[in-house]
Amino acid sequence: MMRRLRFNGTGSGVNGCPAIHEDLDSQEVIVHGPPLSHEDVGQLQHLGTGEVAIVVPPQLLVDFGPKEVTRVPDIIGLAEFDRLFTQFEHTAWRLESRRRYASDELTQTYAQFTRGEPVQWNGVDAQWCAERLEQTALGKRFERVRIVDNPPTVGQLYLLDNARRNSGVGENIRCLWRSDGERLRLPAQDFWLFDSRLVALLNFDDHDNLTDVELITEPAAVNRYAQARDAAMHHAVPYEHIVAQVATTD
Repeated sequence: MMRRLRFNGTGSGVNGCPAIHEDLDSQEVIVHGPPLSHEDVGQLQHLGTGEVAIVVPPQLLVDFGPKEVTRVPDIIGLAEFDRLFTQFEHTAWRLESRRRYASDELTQTYAQFTRGEPVQWNGVDAQWCAERLEQTALGKRFERVRIVDNPPTVGQLYLLDNARRNSGVGENIRCLWRSDGERLRLPAQDFWLFDSRLVALLNFDDHDNLTDVELITEPAAVNRYAQARDAAMHHAVPYEHIVAQVATTD
């Protein structure tokens, strides 16, 4: 179906180039302008097949870009979310803030843990472990900070045990008491931050099931999550420290 386009304006006279149009139905913005040189195109990252790079003066966007845009959440499914863990370039960082995760409680390792048996992590999630090892071998970093209540919940104690498996495949696992997280005003959310430019916000239902993932790329919002990461990493301690503290209180 043909788009209904509205001409917003141009920075080079009535019939000039570049110019901005707006799709009246989807609110998408269409920009046309002079092409980028072949040499400069070679410097671009994430330019997809069939995409064309053009040059746009910043003032054109200020003058004729949409002034009031309602942000529509960019929701992706879990399969697309999984692909982010091989597509990132250098760092994947996680804040883990919840008291329980329903998916953990469905596993054999959780059943072993709650029965008081030593958890046998060898061979568990072999494909996941192999992928982590493969990515860390490429020089990529996986890091996470886990918020822990005092005293920890059963789910948090399980994850402290699970940290042995995660750290064994290259993750840097650190922990922070919830009181410290609240003092630092960390977001009460679970999220991954990829390459300091993409946030994957994890959405859970009322029964602690992961339902979907919201992608956030707006620079100011991403920067807020990056600031939370920096604060959490500065104050968090290696997970072994929390394990030792919990053991002394049992």
